[in-house]
Amino acid sequence: MVGYRYLGNSGFKISEIVYGNWLTHASQVENEVAVRCVRAALDAGISSFDTADTYANTRAEEVLADALAGVPRHELEIFTKVYFPIGRMGPNDTGLSRKHVMEGIHGSLRRLRTDYVDLYQAHRYDVETPLEETMQAFADVVRQGKALYIGVSEWPADKLREGHALARELGFQLVSNQPRYSMIWRVVEAEVVPASRELGIGQIVFSPVAQGILTGKYLPGAPVPEGSRAADTKGGARFIERDLHDDVLLTRVQQLRPVAEELGLTMAQLAVAWVLQNDNVSAAIIGASRPEQVAENVAASGVQLPAEVMSRIDEILGDSVVRDPALTNVPKGRYA
Repeated sequence: MVGYRYLGNSGFKISEIVYGNWLTHASQVENEVAVRCVRAALDAGISSFDTADTYANTRAEEVLADALAGVPRHELEIFTKVYFPIGRMGPNDTGLSRKHVMEGIHGSLRRLRTDYVDLYQAHRYDVETPLEETMQAFADVVRQGKALYIGVSEWPADKLREGHALARELGFQLVSNQPRYSMIWRVVEAEVVPASRELGIGQIVFSPVAQGILTGKYLPGAPVPEGSRAADTKGGARFIERDLHDDVLLTRVQQLRPVAEELGLTMAQLAVAWVLQNDNVSAAIIGASRPEQVAENVAASGVQLPAEVMSRIDEILGDSVVRDPALTNVPKGRYA
């Protein structure tokens, strides 16, 4: 069963494996399969579920609500996000303005069929809105009881510091950041993680298996498997296109297979267990297009990787690891 960790420097516990529905619910898989995946997550002890208003242009939140129907609300931790364009994608249907944040939380609560979300997250940093305006809107969302905690996603270290300071002035706590993080994508390690440790911010990481690259199913020079993320014409393929053409990386990933086998793990389990070794990581988000994938990834919970294994992984991957903190995904402007 899944273990639990505190989210940042708070008293709020979440499952260290979080089920997320980016690129799957209302998009890659049928609703019936999505419901089965969520039920598999619940059966495995996962209580934390991550979504966003922008996923499938708001429909993913509705599918998650359907899948969680009947589960007592107090037994769940529900996370959602605001920033990206939604709806008709008009001039105020995006960003972190007060207008969009307030309308965003109301829309998400309606679609999720709940009175509050446990964690409301700024999906990206908005360079077009004063940070003071955004943080005041989040403070009001908390005071109104519509969100219990506030987090962000893919914010660089300097913005985490600024946001954290403003949150304290406004009487609430910034508890989390949701970055991309895996064995091969480590851009948060140099600056974001040290700042987060200092500020009491925990990481809820996405793409721990690098969109499937670290499962080992993509072989150098070989066609992509049918039904895989890389074969998903609805949008999943573009997120891993660069890595699929890196034969050096794909070859090195295959060299991780004996490491996983020696530990009695699948490659996906090794990848998820690896991110959970970082003491600033509160949870790893997994997705699934089949219920059995949930059970496989959950088995990584509680796995302790010896120091020599961590070093061996570093040696195998070598300079294929991306570490540049400048690659943190801060949009230059809004998307609409």
